[in-house]
Amino acid sequence: MTYDVKLELENRVEEYSFGDVAKQANGSAWLKSGKTVILATVVIDETEIVKDDFLPLTVQYIEKTYAAGKIPGGFFKRETKPSDFETLTSRIVDRSLRPLFPKGFGHPTQITIMVFSADAESDMQVLALNAASAALFTSDIDINSSVCAVRAAKVDGELILNPTLTQLKNSTLDLYLSGTKEDLLMIEMRSIGSEKVAVEDTYEPMLDPMMDPSLGTIVVDTHVSNAMGEDELIEVLDKTEKVLFASNVEYEVAFGPYQKEIKALDLKDDGLNEEMVAFVKERHMQDIADAMNQMAKSERSTALRNLRKRILINNIEWDELELKAAIEAVKKEQVRSQILNEKVRADGRKLTEIRPITIDTNVLPAAHSSCLFTRGQTQALVVLTMGGAKDAQMFEGLTDEGTQNENFMVHYNFPGFSVGEASPVMGTKRRELGHGNLAKRALEPIVNLEGQTVRLVSEILESNGSSSMATVCGGYLALKAADIETSDTVAGIAMGMVSEGERYAILSDIMGLEDHDGDMDFKVTGSKEGITAMQMDIKLGGISLNILKEALYQAKEGRAHIIDIMLDAESKIEFNDGVLPSTELFHIDPGFIGEIIGQAGKTIREMIEKFEVAIDIDKKDGKVKITGKNKEGVHGAKEHIQKIVNTPKKEKIKYQVGEKYEGTVKKIVDFGAFVELPDGTDGLLHISKLSKDKRVDNVHDVLKEGDKITVEILEFKGNKISLGL
Repeated sequence: MTYDVKLELENRVEEYSFGDVAKQANGSAWLKSGKTVILATVVIDETEIVKDDFLPLTVQYIEKTYAAGKIPGGFFKRETKPSDFETLTSRIVDRSLRPLFPKGFGHPTQITIMVFSADAESDMQVLALNAASAALFTSDIDINSSVCAVRAAKVDGELILNPTLTQLKNSTLDLYLSGTKEDLLMIEMRSIGSEKVAVEDTYEPMLDPMMDPSLGTIVVDTHVSNAMGEDELIEVLDKTEKVLFASNVEYEVAFGPYQKEIKALDLKDDGLNEEMVAFVKERHMQDIADAMNQMAKSERSTALRNLRKRILINNIEWDELELKAAIEAVKKEQVRSQILNEKVRADGRKLTEIRPITIDTNVLPAAHSSCLFTRGQTQALVVLTMGGAKDAQMFEGLTDEGTQNENFMVHYNFPGFSVGEASPVMGTKRRELGHGNLAKRALEPIVNLEGQTVRLVSEILESNGSSSMATVCGGYLALKAADIETSDTVAGIAMGMVSEGERYAILSDIMGLEDHDGDMDFKVTGSKEGITAMQMDIKLGGISLNILKEALYQAKEGRAHIIDIMLDAESKIEFNDGVLPSTELFHIDPGFIGEIIGQAGKTIREMIEKFEVAIDIDKKDGKVKITGKNKEGVHGAKEHIQKIVNTPKKEKIKYQVGEKYEGTVKKIVDFGAFVELPDGTDGLLHISKLSKDKRVDNVHDVLKEGDKITVEILEFKGNKISLGL
């Protein structure tokens, strides 16, 4: 393969070949970076123009298992449906490239990105967008702007741009930017939770801590979300954005000589019928206002459709699609001008005002926990189910060695009835997968599941904007309703913006109408102090960091308002005690672990049977984890362990054959009795040793549990002691 272009970028080298493969596509780019090889192609249907008001663009990112020297697992030995990672990567590329297409472009367009060779350290989402943009930029489609991606990580407090995957795994930040040489188009950001070492007083020492300062304290790990403050995020964005802009300049200069001759394509006529626009403005502004007051999408659409039908009765020669466009344009102009000029939104709210919120927790008595979160006309029922390590979702990345386990899952479902549509419930769509992933990225930093598996399912029952953020809020409260510890209180809010020239207005808690007619869709989640996840798409041009900073602080105020309401609901939670599994995590002095386990595991087995729990003990640091089907059993086991720990240790006695001691009969069995000696060690008094004069057929004829008797040490058999009278 001969490479036409070699670019040395920030922490990465990319080599491109144009025109050597996939020659029948409108554009293609063969990209090599390290051991990764990707082919991106662009194909358009020149014979068809879709008349509806949307861009018929489809992006598919496809990983081939042979790229990593693997054969697909399972019964079918060929690639089947896309993995979650492939679908999410396709969405990222789509959202980044869609703004490049000219207004009125209606030709069905297919962008295909195929991974032929995979390097374990390569960032496939960055390379996929870069390859797709290169194919589009050098194609015969009239697009003359390059788009690329830059990822930022923070490892040990140091900012790293375009990190390797190993560096990203050790990072507390994952920030993905895409844009042109002038405009920032998309942001994906999440914080990554980690363990923070702390020193805490966790057990009562048996010796005087004045003799040794280390006694009475134990080093433990405290989970932190690493939520990022607004000012710090803007600083990181500033540095990353500069690299993004500079990289696009390099791309355009390097790719320019390989651009194909532009093909003449028909565009849809986006010109409005001014006669119809004037007619609607003159006679039907009140009808438009009434329709805008119908906040639900289905109600608003019905009102506008009825208006259109009424107008056509007296204007039968008018084209219905032209009239639809005219009504839509008038409605959009009214929405935007009212916001910019009067600072009032379509539903009467102020720009920073949050819709009314109601919260009900544990509304499903048979589920482990649940939360019904309602904000305006958006409603999410979030249901939590707890499981063990074996319930984790297994998956295998292209360059992973073996399968991985995902023990925190967020699944988002968006049925048609939530927006008044008569449509069947089908398989998971790309949008549902993307919204669920955003909610997961928001909540994952605040939980440390310690071997548990948690699945959150968000059923959207009603939607008028910001259902993914309702999922975040409901998801947090479902975690608390399951008595799961979190390191922060997290809420989500969707922000929007309307701009005209130098004027702009930032909107808090946008509804569907403002999302559709606005210039920005900006979702941000986090605590009162910092941000755990963010997703932003710019619809028209870019956005300055000063405006973004203003939006971030306005979002922070909105989050604080929502969090206060959530904390009030959290204080009123009543647990589903009969259904909810319980877990206790605590530390003990590691020196007592032997007593808790007991001789040959006897003590811990008795606790497991008695309290119906599972007990895991880390012998190194004394961490104890107890899990069970109900709180009573878990708390009982914890109290039993703490009683053992708080009981002074008995000094071990070095027993000698022939010595006699007073012991207590602990347990009677068919072949004898187990006797506890003074230091807690058990010995066996065999039935044949119970009498020197006569044969004993039943131990109960001679002894009962709790009897104090004097026994003699007869012999040692390994760790076992044989006793006699």
